[in-house]
Amino acid sequence: MGVATWARAAGGRSRGAYGEPAGSPSIDPWTMESADSRAGQPGGCPEIDCVRALLASDVIEAAERRAAALGVGADRVLIAAGEISEETYLRALAAALGVAFEPLESRPRALCPFSDDRLIKFAAAGILPLAIDDERYLVVAPRGGAARRILHLIEENRARAKLFRFTSAERFNRFVLHYGGKVLAAHAAGALKQTWPMLSAAPPRWRTNIVPVAIVMLLFSAAAVVAPAGTALAFEVALSVVFVAWFGLRLTGALVNWLVADKSSDLPDDALPIYTVIVALYREAASVDGLLRAIEQLDYPAEKLDVIVAVEADDRETRAAIAIRKGRMPITVIPVPLEGPRTKPKALNVALPFARGTFTVIYDAEDRPDPNQLRHALRAFCAGGDDLACVQARLCIDNSADSWLARMFTAEYAGQFDVFLPGLAALRLPLPLGGSSNHFQTAALREVGGWDAYNVTEDADLGMRLVRFGYRAGVINSTTYEEAPAQFGPWLRQRTRWFKGWMQTWLVHMRQPRRLLSDLGLPGFLTFQLIVGGNALAALVHPLFMAALIYSVASGAPMWRGDGATVAILAVVYGMTVVIGYLSSAFLGWLGLLRRGLLPLAWVLLLTPLHWLLLSLAAWRALYQLVFAPYAWEKTEHGLAKSSWRAAKMTRSLLELERHLCVLKESGDPPTLVPETPAIKAHRQPPEIKRRGALGERRALVG
Repeated sequence: MGVATWARAAGGRSRGAYGEPAGSPSIDPWTMESADSRAGQPGGCPEIDCVRALLASDVIEAAERRAAALGVGADRVLIAAGEISEETYLRALAAALGVAFEPLESRPRALCPFSDDRLIKFAAAGILPLAIDDERYLVVAPRGGAARRILHLIEENRARAKLFRFTSAERFNRFVLHYGGKVLAAHAAGALKQTWPMLSAAPPRWRTNIVPVAIVMLLFSAAAVVAPAGTALAFEVALSVVFVAWFGLRLTGALVNWLVADKSSDLPDDALPIYTVIVALYREAASVDGLLRAIEQLDYPAEKLDVIVAVEADDRETRAAIAIRKGRMPITVIPVPLEGPRTKPKALNVALPFARGTFTVIYDAEDRPDPNQLRHALRAFCAGGDDLACVQARLCIDNSADSWLARMFTAEYAGQFDVFLPGLAALRLPLPLGGSSNHFQTAALREVGGWDAYNVTEDADLGMRLVRFGYRAGVINSTTYEEAPAQFGPWLRQRTRWFKGWMQTWLVHMRQPRRLLSDLGLPGFLTFQLIVGGNALAALVHPLFMAALIYSVASGAPMWRGDGATVAILAVVYGMTVVIGYLSSAFLGWLGLLRRGLLPLAWVLLLTPLHWLLLSLAAWRALYQLVFAPYAWEKTEHGLAKSSWRAAKMTRSLLELERHLCVLKESGDPPTLVPETPAIKAHRQPPEIKRRGALGERRALVG
């Protein structure tokens, strides 16, 4: 999907949001992402004429050059660099144009003639119609190149100054949240259920699946009473078939050639779209600094980043940690209303209406993405076609040395994200997305209803829903480093939530099996059964299967006293089931560790049988919660890691570099620096603009 497509999609969306009349002057904030031909020349950015007297001339000139290079207004450059606050700039612009600055603090809700649903939609557009003193105004929080566009409109006709009022994004969002917060929370929690009730895990509809499941269980129990030996044999053989099929899918995903040469190049900075980064936080004050530092290190212009942090309304510690931190870029903090389930997907749904980006990525509190990840995702979207709605970055555990559970987690993630999921994506089969580092086309994400607020593994559910809407997901060769639970208690709670969510996802999508088969196709349908239902089923039946097998062999059950051929067949079937189950998991982990360069950790795969027993415990705990506490979200605590192999690797590299430089110096042949070329100078951020991010110049909504 090219830049022209992004522009058309964005323009159509914003016009529909605030109902611009036909034939009226366009003030669409997305139509002015590119600077005009005067940018970069002396006085070529008229939107900052109003603040030229407030800032040094070299700062102004540097801002104009960067604005020309990025295709944005110079006001965005100054604000992102921390040279001036957004409100200070807008008050100066308003005074210069004869436009009022609108604080919005004391304005009653009745002044906005639109419904609460429309009010929420105004959030991303940054344009709010108000009727004040019998006069209609457009209150604008300018984004991109909107300030320059409005300036041109007023210069063409000074009477248009009466149509506008300026406000800051902070004030704008506070107004929307104050009056539309309850509707926003209700929409975040229940929109999917209202629009597509059969695709939501919200109560009480998902419970209807229990009836057919209960009938099957009763029939099975009756058969076990009437013919226990035959029923057990049939059940065990059926499970063996499922295990073999699961092994076949894993082997196929592992061996398929998914590495395709990426012939596309990075987009130039002036063609980059706005990219939204959403992070949902709850009790994560200790993780705030590292998270925001990782976002600041992304190789993407800050002027084109739209960073949104959704924080629970009663989580004062996390919001305070954000407020006191000196940042290098503006961020928007959205307090998540307490109404509805307290889940991560609900928080993400609250943030989604505020997203301005053509693309949106989701990160977690402990995430440390590769700096070039957004550009990798853009290349994939450009090459993938309009049906590519999501790309998943690879996840890798960073604190592997903390415990054997963390090492096993590392092997699992390596097998899943470096081996299995890339293979599934190459075969265009449904992907169970990871809960982090999912990059979406924002329009497609909104089209499918966002996240299910009542599903505790919203990622797996969304991956399947995207396919049912005709989209697909891919995997990109970029890594996000995460922290794994190193102790058994946190590990068990996290795995319980995952298993419960997979059960929810299976129950939801199997409400209409024929429709699911039609939506996914036979290969996709079978893949869904194996990777969603099969994961949970395997963990539930594994201890029962092993116990029954051991008991039947030890007690000399009749099936083991038959003729030699029968016993041999049974031995092969059961033996293959056990061996294939363990070996397939170990093989995926080993291959993933090999590709990741972490093969010294492979010894932990010898503990696979023990790990499977722990997984079974988590699965049975999840089944209990599915019945008695289906929407309970057992939060994973972060910031507890004691080690970081990534940091250790960096330290070793620096020490090696230092030793190398010392050797060169002692030999009298010190290295010479490569002269800086004009191309490097043009790409580098102008030194006059320091991204120092003063306190108080961050868009933080507190209230």
